[in-house]
Amino acid sequence: MITPLLARIRNIGIISHIDAGKTTVSERILYYTGEIHKMGEVHDGEAVMDWMPQEQERGITITATANSCTWRDCRINLIDTPGHIDFTIEVERSMRVLDGGIAIVSAVEGVQPQTESVWRQADRYRVPRICFVNKMDRIGADFAAVLSSIESRLKVRVVPVQLPVGSEAGFIGVIDLLAEELVLFSEADRGMTVERLPISLEYEKEAAAARNLVVEAAADFDDRVLADYLAGVKISAERLIPALRQGTVSCSICPVYCGSALRNKGVQPLLDGVVDFLPSPLDLPPVTARPPGGGETVAVPCDPASPLVALAFKVLAEEGRRLTYLRIYAGKLSSGAAVFNGSSKVLERADRLFHMHAHKREQIGEATAGDIVAVTGMKHTLTGDTICAPSHPLVLEGLTVPEPVVSVAVEAKGAEDRERLPEALETLQWEDPTFRVHEDRETGETILTGMGELHLEIVTDRLKREYGIGVKIGPPRVMCRETLRRPVTRRELFAQEVNGRLQKGEVLLSIRPLPRGEGIRIIGPLGESSPLPLEMQTALEESLRSACASGGRTGYPYADLEVEVVEVPFEPGITTEMGIRAAAHRGFARAAEEGAPIVLEPVMALEIITPAEYAGRVLGQIQQKRGRVEGLAVWSENQIISAQVPLVEMFGYMTELRSATRGGGSFTMQFDHFQEASAEVRKGSGLV
Repeated sequence: MITPLLARIRNIGIISHIDAGKTTVSERILYYTGEIHKMGEVHDGEAVMDWMPQEQERGITITATANSCTWRDCRINLIDTPGHIDFTIEVERSMRVLDGGIAIVSAVEGVQPQTESVWRQADRYRVPRICFVNKMDRIGADFAAVLSSIESRLKVRVVPVQLPVGSEAGFIGVIDLLAEELVLFSEADRGMTVERLPISLEYEKEAAAARNLVVEAAADFDDRVLADYLAGVKISAERLIPALRQGTVSCSICPVYCGSALRNKGVQPLLDGVVDFLPSPLDLPPVTARPPGGGETVAVPCDPASPLVALAFKVLAEEGRRLTYLRIYAGKLSSGAAVFNGSSKVLERADRLFHMHAHKREQIGEATAGDIVAVTGMKHTLTGDTICAPSHPLVLEGLTVPEPVVSVAVEAKGAEDRERLPEALETLQWEDPTFRVHEDRETGETILTGMGELHLEIVTDRLKREYGIGVKIGPPRVMCRETLRRPVTRRELFAQEVNGRLQKGEVLLSIRPLPRGEGIRIIGPLGESSPLPLEMQTALEESLRSACASGGRTGYPYADLEVEVVEVPFEPGITTEMGIRAAAHRGFARAAEEGAPIVLEPVMALEIITPAEYAGRVLGQIQQKRGRVEGLAVWSENQIISAQVPLVEMFGYMTELRSATRGGGSFTMQFDHFQEASAEVRKGSGLV
């Protein structure tokens, strides 16, 4: 593939709630751009982007999948992301490296909970977006209601650049408000032929009013457009597009398209929107990085002539070898090149480079700034690591990794399975940062921890299919946290002879509880002002973080604590790194025992959709589960109930909900916060 100019690259992701149609839209994009010659359907298990057996069987996307295609001389690097909350890390790492996004919203359900979650993830990384209101052919489709839902729930200014023509079964096409044309899609060739006609008289008035709103939005970003608008001058699409693009790239507005991907209507104009409104790598501010040892932040411009800087945002195991996905921010990367991992400070080699087409590879010789590629040969690189030129080591900002909240005990079925299980679990851990494995200190069981029951179900299914390992799975458990009720200060001295050498270290720690959701914060005399050598400072911080992660009496990790290193006496030639580590770890553990430890349980945010006649029963269920109702809303003939419920109460809830609503109810949930656990949970954890 010929490398296009940077201005002709679009790195985009498709994001939304589960079942809004992301993969179907992706499939149409690949078909209409000529990347594939047969459209596969999700419900048939034949979609190109859903290549894992687990995805094909369940009809859902589990892993973010990359592909490349070309539209209007632009290369589009496309990532289709999952919509299920259990696989939110796939969205997180995609948003970290993408330049733009397409948010898919169902014309029937409107903005759903996971759409809000992925929208917030995109907000965190300042990713410009356009929206596509899908399923306009479905019963109950309401374009105006969806626009209102997007504005109210996503807190964004929408600019509809299309209007639907017809609705539900009568949906036949769209009105292009920029070009002022009626756009129809041929059913004879699956929408490949696009016909543009004058707007019919019955839609002229509505289209003129809607276009006026588009011009008003464009005038906010272009003074000349504003002047002509005030003077009543007709403004062409060619003048409106750059102004709207400016507003989109700055995340000030969100252009909205509509259609029905399953019925092959509306996808080509959406592709035009990707080219017209979403940014190239040159349109965004430079990313920032620091030297590996700390120091001043430096800007990294998107320049192929600069030293290499790239972020590893995904790592996969393929046939026993690592495949590392990179977003290249600066410089060039060639096959066989030696590179430096600025995060782990080791040299790596990029054996071969590929452009990915789902799970198929297209080998290339070189990749440049702005590109997204996969690399083989990197043995030590993990998700979030920075790859750079050995002569210019840098570290980019990593990823925000959500904390897993559900655990199960796992046991190998046979002796051969038992031998191979640890290696397979290690591989799955470096593939997925939200998947954790540890051994229960009391029972000796191997505990798998993930984002939810489906996440862990997929993991165990992969153990069987990909690694041939049979396992027995215990019932799901809630992964709680531990924190302190009161502040405590403790001085700890460690002095012990190990292998004939005195290991000595001393620390004075002050530990204070923080408000919920603050995490772990370590402060103190670290950095250039500290008397400790840099390697001992690193050892001290690592030891404290390890102590927080290993937990206290319950074995649950600590949360919401500020650990202040008040003093670290240093005696040259006497204070040792091992002594510092031991003093910090033991000092933290003993201080925590004195701080009145308490257990925190995870609380989930629920959105329940139920027929209005059964809403009373559902509200009763929530109360029985120690839940708190946050809001009620009406959508069509259904009621939407927002609530917060402890996770321990939610196992098996789908069966209860279906029974209460005669099969008409559904729900989604995601982690919201930790709160002090109930007496029953505290008793089960051994901390009353």
